[in-house]
Amino acid sequence: MLSRDAAAQVSRVLTEALPYIQRFTGKTIVIKYGGNAMENDELKNSFARDIVLMKTVGINPVVVHGGGPQIGDLLKRLNIESQFIEGMRVTDSQTMDVVEMVLGGQVNKDIVNLINQHGGSAIGLTGKDAGLIKARKLKVSRHTPGMDKPEIIDIGHVGEVSSVNANLINRLVSDDYIPVIAPIGVGTDGASYNINADLVAGKVAEALGAEKLMLLTNIAGLMDKEGKVLTGLSTAQVDALIADGTIYGGMLPKIRCALDAVQGGVGSAIIVDGRVPNAVLLELFTDTGVGTLITNQARSE
Repeated sequence: MLSRDAAAQVSRVLTEALPYIQRFTGKTIVIKYGGNAMENDELKNSFARDIVLMKTVGINPVVVHGGGPQIGDLLKRLNIESQFIEGMRVTDSQTMDVVEMVLGGQVNKDIVNLINQHGGSAIGLTGKDAGLIKARKLKVSRHTPGMDKPEIIDIGHVGEVSSVNANLINRLVSDDYIPVIAPIGVGTDGASYNINADLVAGKVAEALGAEKLMLLTNIAGLMDKEGKVLTGLSTAQVDALIADGTIYGGMLPKIRCALDAVQGGVGSAIIVDGRVPNAVLLELFTDTGVGTLITNQARSE
């Protein structure tokens, strides 16, 4: 039996969640799943429960996942050397075979299985299924001292999204499935491409006209120069933080992905601390949340 204090706390939590549940019922939320949340058993189970609860109360989650560490582990076991240029894995044909095995097989099916074990109806996809993610080869340029023009570098089967088959995802969602998408695209020639999962999540959110894009990370959120987590930011404020150097390095691609999504019609984008159990629910259903919110307007959610 609950104590009076415990009962009061539970009632506060449920009361606080109610308006958010009402607001997001029937809406699509795209979640990019990766980092520590994919490698810790407690966090994996809390993520799966969050996704199932969202679907149960009428919200439509769409999951896009990464898997870089798992790819690296298998390449190491196969004695295939990993090489990175500008933070991206050079992906020759042999490496692409491993990427497809890990992302489209092991990781994707593990997530699907976990969500289903918690009572959901998840279905796994790669971008090759029904032309879900059409891709083109990513062109990488690097400025080398002493050269007049940027150097064009071939990093193999690394791509960017050219289009998303939103009809396929919408049909699965309307049939009460939870799509779980591996970030592998297909070119016009049928070739497979490894695509950054943040970028895929952003483009999927844009194609679906999603209410929110949630990017799970291994940090507390976007921080100012004093280490304080920032939230309720407009796109103009984020641009200013990039210009003054507050946002730099590895956070830049994730922030640019969030900005592109919001400017492309997604209601808001959130950088979420995936190390916090039930981070997805805390961000959706509480007043404070656990990350950095970015919208086209200077407002808080």
